[in-house]
Amino acid sequence: MHAFLPAVDCAPFLAAELERSGAKAQADEATGFVFADTLPALPYLAFARQSLPESTEVKDASINGWADQIITRIAGVLPDAQPWRLHLWTAYGEGRAGLHRCSLIRAALNERLKKRRRALLRSLEDGTAPFTQETSLVQAVLTGPDAGYISVSSAPQTLALRAILSPFIGGNIPHAEDKAAPSRAFAKVIEAELRLGQQIERGQTCVDLGASPGSWSYVAIQRGARVTAIDRSPLRDDLMRNPRLDFIQADAFKFRPEQPVDWLICDIIAAPQRSIDLLLEWLRERQMRRFIVTLKFKGTDEYALMDQLKELAPPLCQDFRLNRLCANKNEVTAFGIAAGI
Repeated sequence: MHAFLPAVDCAPFLAAELERSGAKAQADEATGFVFADTLPALPYLAFARQSLPESTEVKDASINGWADQIITRIAGVLPDAQPWRLHLWTAYGEGRAGLHRCSLIRAALNERLKKRRRALLRSLEDGTAPFTQETSLVQAVLTGPDAGYISVSSAPQTLALRAILSPFIGGNIPHAEDKAAPSRAFAKVIEAELRLGQQIERGQTCVDLGASPGSWSYVAIQRGARVTAIDRSPLRDDLMRNPRLDFIQADAFKFRPEQPVDWLICDIIAAPQRSIDLLLEWLRERQMRRFIVTLKFKGTDEYALMDQLKELAPPLCQDFRLNRLCANKNEVTAFGIAAGI
């Protein structure tokens, strides 16, 4: 059994997405998770915030019992002397009781590892850096005071599933805050960068399609990148005056750079099929090295359009992601690294 934590209010859409991939899926209102009998053949799930592959249900009221359950699952399973991470989190309630319980389980687990499995304790690491070929991920999620699930993803499976398996606990990234940005849309760029493990850097080149009022260009300029912003309307005055910004008043869908750029960033308001086609054209024409592109929806009828992107984009990419970001509204963001540029 595989468990998936859906993005907020997206359980039915995640279940439908899994069904389209060939899995038998069911949303569980009691836990908030969606369960499926198989992983998707194409490892992309736009509406999954976090995945728990090969999850096992645990019912134990004891702190020590949970610690023992985790050790039983990982002993002899995790590759020797290779790094692993533990995501121990709660998916029930809104108070601190669940968090406190997780802290107690972690403390009990550490004590047991010190006594029985020192090698495992030495290779346990913290952090949210992108997974490597050697990283394993152990997840223990409490869905109630005495119930939950344990999932173990051993290397190199963790890296292979990086598009649906997040290095962030529960797949959650708090919204970035910057009152100086033209709008809150800038948070989508920050979150996509964090999930990808790469960010816009000083000296790089960016094309921002549909740039006005300028929140995505703002992020790139703050980082020291040079931005070509394309829109029918100008950006905020201070951005228009910035020497690292070149503004071109034009149709964003028709623009192409003279040579490949480091980043294509696009938060344009358009029908999702147009944005999908735009991204695929840029990838096929090898116009950018990395990309962040928002797909904006009206209602829910067009969600299945993303299936073509799951099939056609990955062969053109070194790394491809498709996620309903924490900062998205009725949107999904495609981001990644293009192949061979």
